[in-house]
Amino acid sequence: MFDNLSERLEKSFKIIKGEGRISEINIAEALKDVRRALLDADVSFSIAKEFTNNVKEKAIGADVLKSVKPKQQIIKIVHDELAELMGTKAVDINIKEKLSIILIAGLQGSGKTTFTAKLANHLKTKKGKNPLVVAADVYRPAAIEQLKVLGEQITVPVYFDMDNKNPVKIAKAAVKEATAKGHDVVIIDTAGRLAVDQAMMNEISDIKKEVKPHEILFVVDAMTGQDAVNTAKEFNDRLNFDGVVLTKLDGDTRGGAALSIRSVVNKPIKFVGTGEGIDALDIFHPERMADRILGMGDIVSLVEKAQEQIDEDEARRLQKRIAKNQFDFNDFLKQLNQIKKMGNIKDLVSMIPGMGKMVKNIDIEDDAFNGIEAIIQSMTPEERSTPVIINGSRRKRIATGSGTNIQEVNRLIKQFGDTKKMMKMVAGGGAMKTAKKKKKRR
Repeated sequence: MFDNLSERLEKSFKIIKGEGRISEINIAEALKDVRRALLDADVSFSIAKEFTNNVKEKAIGADVLKSVKPKQQIIKIVHDELAELMGTKAVDINIKEKLSIILIAGLQGSGKTTFTAKLANHLKTKKGKNPLVVAADVYRPAAIEQLKVLGEQITVPVYFDMDNKNPVKIAKAAVKEATAKGHDVVIIDTAGRLAVDQAMMNEISDIKKEVKPHEILFVVDAMTGQDAVNTAKEFNDRLNFDGVVLTKLDGDTRGGAALSIRSVVNKPIKFVGTGEGIDALDIFHPERMADRILGMGDIVSLVEKAQEQIDEDEARRLQKRIAKNQFDFNDFLKQLNQIKKMGNIKDLVSMIPGMGKMVKNIDIEDDAFNGIEAIIQSMTPEERSTPVIINGSRRKRIATGSGTNIQEVNRLIKQFGDTKKMMKMVAGGGAMKTAKKKKKRR
């Protein structure tokens, strides 16, 4: 996501590196390169031109502090303009106290059905809601089955009627059932087409008139670039939707849709899909996205993801075990599982400032921890709790049982020992004591 744009922008900023001040000449050359970078990212010419004009106007009129280099000043202005272009701040979904009806719209293949389940899971786990999902796509046979399978995964009921081919009546009946059974959110998955057509627009407009949704979300595949923006405009002209959902932002996308869509339809991007997992759905934060585009990482989102997975009681228990030097392979395995729940490993690493560029061309598979888990699970309960007893013959047995080799087992045990020592030092203030001892020796 945005890798190419980030790289191009970095090259653009190098043009004014070493300059003593910002002038019309050096800023014009740099911004010409910025405009090309935006166009290559599939941003429309008019938006790219307006963007660079705004940056130029603010850069030339800005008072540059003596402590700030011209390059840093330009990066700050570009950052703020990118955030402004994408909406400045996050906009939450509109949820009512009693019953909220959410209508999902978009073309076929944009990821509507998967997003419907992801949204239901998000509202259930993070907002404490009791959603009902509605299968109102009567044209794609697999759509109902797909939603049923996803509903089972997240334990959310799915309303469907195999005998009814009228999506308006299905949606109306679903709302009635939700009220009767005490659900507080109804999410309606509608049919899509390969392209915008009159029949599709009439149908979803009729659903809107009948159920009067509190929120209409337009789902669009970010990989379609400028075409996504044009489609969004056509849907908005007819539906006047409330927000945009960009799916497949983890794919090989140039990012033009994320940068352009708000300017064209004047509606916020509310969610982004960042992977195939049912929990791979993030609230869209324009400022954080601007940080990531400019290679500044996204440490706030990383901390939030960690906080979602960390159990406070478990953290306190672990802290006590580390302080008493009781940290073992059972604890280690629990920590690995918490990290895995946070999401794609490469995506997590790229959120650390300065790490995005370092991991760009490195393949970090989602199953990167599988070998480590296999080794630990091949240990006996006694070996996990008392690693010191793992001698040569035990290591050989563990390697055979885990499908690895003895070198990998040795490496893990050594890394575990080093980690344990470091954790003990940090927990007990050992780092400070060691530093004082070294100072005395001198």
